[in-house]
Amino acid sequence: MNLELLESFGQNYPEEADGTLDCISMALTCTFNRWGTLLAVGCNDGRIVIWDFLTRGIAKIISAHIHPVCSLCWNRDGHKLVSASTDNIVSQWDVLTGDCDQRFRFPSPILKLQYHPRDIDKVLVCPMKSAPVLLTLSDSKHVVLPVDDDSDLNVVAAFDRRGEYIYTGNAKGKILVLNTNTQELVASFRVTTGTSNTTAIKSIEFARKGSCFLINTADRIIRVYDGREILTCGRDGEPEPMQKLQDLVNRTPWKRCCFSGDGEYIVAGSARQHALYIWEKSIGNLVKILHGTRGELLLDVAWHPVRPIIASISSGVVSIWAQNQVENWSAFAPDFKELDENVEYEERESEFDIEDEDKSEPEQTGADAAEDEEVDVTTVDPIVAFCSSDEELEDNKALLYLPIAPEVEDPEENPFGPPPDTSVPPGAPDDALPGGGDKKQRQPSSEGGPAKKKARTTTIELQGVPSDEVHPLLGVKGDSKSKKKTAGRPKGSKGKDKDFSFRPKPYKGERPPYPMGPEALSGSGLGGGGGGEGGMKVRAEGALAPGKPKPPPSPAAAAAAECG
Repeated sequence: MNLELLESFGQNYPEEADGTLDCISMALTCTFNRWGTLLAVGCNDGRIVIWDFLTRGIAKIISAHIHPVCSLCWNRDGHKLVSASTDNIVSQWDVLTGDCDQRFRFPSPILKLQYHPRDIDKVLVCPMKSAPVLLTLSDSKHVVLPVDDDSDLNVVAAFDRRGEYIYTGNAKGKILVLNTNTQELVASFRVTTGTSNTTAIKSIEFARKGSCFLINTADRIIRVYDGREILTCGRDGEPEPMQKLQDLVNRTPWKRCCFSGDGEYIVAGSARQHALYIWEKSIGNLVKILHGTRGELLLDVAWHPVRPIIASISSGVVSIWAQNQVENWSAFAPDFKELDENVEYEERESEFDIEDEDKSEPEQTGADAAEDEEVDVTTVDPIVAFCSSDEELEDNKALLYLPIAPEVEDPEENPFGPPPDTSVPPGAPDDALPGGGDKKQRQPSSEGGPAKKKARTTTIELQGVPSDEVHPLLGVKGDSKSKKKTAGRPKGSKGKDKDFSFRPKPYKGERPPYPMGPEALSGSGLGGGGGGEGGMKVRAEGALAPGKPKPPPSPAAAAAAECG
C-alpha cells in the first residue's frame, strides 16, 4: 500500500457513492479503528458488526446488548472496543474473542464514549443531564469532572489528540480545558454569536493530525480553533476561530461533524436530510456536497483515518463515499498506447535476447553507477500514515485484521434432533443416543469448551442525576415506531390480531412426531373414509407402534375440532 502517494494526486476527499454495507439489522453508529482496516457498526438490536473494510465483508458479530447500541469507540491498539446502549449500560469487549470484559451501569443514557488516545485504561463517558465521567477500567473507579455551572448539566466532552487535556462544553457556550490527570482548570473561553448572546455546544471533535479542533454549536455554525492558541489565552480568554463554516443558503443544522484523516478537510452531516458537506480547512471554502437518498435522515458520519473515504449511516444502512477511480495505464508505462483495433507488431532483432550483443556499453557514471549498489530489501520501513508525529515505529501488537473462520454450529444446539432429555433404554447402541453417538455432542456444554468468565457489572452512582431520562435515539419523531418495532418483540396482541375471535391455546410439552394424528384427521374429516392416500399412510404409521401412547392432538387439529 503506497499510502504516501495518496496526497500527491488530486484532491483528498470523496466524490461519489461507492456502495453500501448491509448489516441485516438497522445500523445506528459506526467508527473506524486507528488504521481504517476494521469498521465497527452498532445496530438497533444490540449487536456490534465488525467489517473488514478492505474486503467489505463481515469479520465478526458480537451480541453485545439487548437494547440499541448508541455509541462505540476503539482503543489505541485495536484489541478492545467499548460500547454504550440505550439502557444506560457501558461495556468493554475483547475484539478477538467477542467476550465482555466488564460492564458499567449508569443512571442516565449515554450520549458519547471515548477511549483515552494513549492510555487504554481510561474511558471518557458523557451521560445525559450529567457532568462528564472519567472511568478507570482496571479498578472500576470513576471521577466526575468539574463543570462551569452546576445548574447547566447538558455537557459534552472530548479528549484532545494526545489525551493530555479534556475539553468540555455546556449549553451556555462555555468551554473548559481540564488537565486529564489532575482535573484542574487550565483554560476557558465562551463561544458567542457575535454579540453577547451565547449558543449551546453540541459536540467537540479533534483532528488526528495537528492541533486543530472544531465545535458544533446550536447556531448552525462550525467553528475551527487552534488548540495551542486556547492554551495560550488561559482562563476566560477570547480566542478567535480560524474558520466559521455554515450553510448560508439553507441554514442547515449539523448532526455530526469530523475531520479528515490528514486534518485538511472537514465533513458535516445535515440533520435534515442525507447530505454531506465537505470544506477545506485552510481556506474555509465548500468543495463538495454529497447527496444521499432523498427523504432519509442522517444518523452518523465517520471519515477513514488514512484514505479519502467517508462512511455515513441513514435508514439503518451504512453508505460508503469514495473517489472515482479512473484507470490510467500510462502511469505504469509512459509509452503505452490505446489501440482501437489489432495492429500487427514487428519484432525487433534483439528485443527478446537475454543479452543484446550489438549494444555498446557506455561508461557508468552518476545514476547508472548507483544501480550497481546493493539495495536493502529486508528492512521494513514504518508507514508514516500509521505513526503519530511523536512515534518512530509502528505498534507491533496492533490488531489490524480479524481471522475469519467458517461458521460451524454449536454441537449442543441441534434444532432438528431429539431434545437433550430424551429417554434411552439401557443397553441401547451408541447410535440411539441423542446426537447419533457423537461423544462430543453428548458432553455437557461446560466440557465442550472453556467456560466463559461472566463479566462483572459496576453501578456508577451520580448525585442529582435524573434516572427517568430517555435516550434521544428512542425519542426521534417519525422513526421511533419503526425502530421500536424492529428492536424488540411486540408486547401483547395489536392490530389485525384483534379481529380473530378464535385463538389456539399454546401447546406445552413435546410435539408429536407428525403434524396431525389419525384420530384428529378422522374427527375433522380430513383423513377419514380410508380412501385417501394420506389416510392410509397415517393408519400404517400408527399400526407400526402398537405400544406407543396416543399422541395428543395438535393445535391445528384442536382448532378444527372446535370449529366442527
